[in-house]
Amino acid sequence: MYGPRTAKLGHGSRVARVKAGVFWLALFYVFSWLVNWLSYRVLKGRVLKRRVWDLNICCGTTDGGGVNADIAVHERVPNLILVRDVRRLPFRDKQFGSVLCSHTMEHVEDPEGFYRELQRVGDDITLLTPPLWDITAALNPLDHRWLFLSLKTEHRVLPNFVKVPLSSFFHRYLGQRNLG
Repeated sequence: MYGPRTAKLGHGSRVARVKAGVFWLALFYVFSWLVNWLSYRVLKGRVLKRRVWDLNICCGTTDGGGVNADIAVHERVPNLILVRDVRRLPFRDKQFGSVLCSHTMEHVEDPEGFYRELQRVGDDITLLTPPLWDITAALNPLDHRWLFLSLKTEHRVLPNFVKVPLSSFFHRYLGQRNLG
């Protein structure tokens, strides 16, 4: 009953479980990548192309067509203005009609303060945040401080949010540049 044949079956089933685990992990990785691509590239691209944005704040590598502003130069973007502190933007009150803030709110220390600053400099604010269905982006404690409680990517007002678990720990020791 407990001979060499049984031991082989036990070992074989362990190998099968490992192979199955690797398969499901790879499938989850591919699914996560596709969901993130849809959320970050496709939906963001549609919003970006919808109009010329007077201000594209924290633009990264994207050109909004008007003034592009960021805390760092990621690559050559036209009309780029470097911003030192997102809590005190170097613009006049209501200087911009349309403002796009794409995938930035989840990084800042004070989303409500940053949103008030966006309202100060612009009339029509559009926020893009990782939706809950993009789970690997939404719950990324290495990169994001905040989880926005919404299934939508695009918002006209600041959605409800909570702290991403463990984000304070990771940002304290591995943190990003302070975004305010």
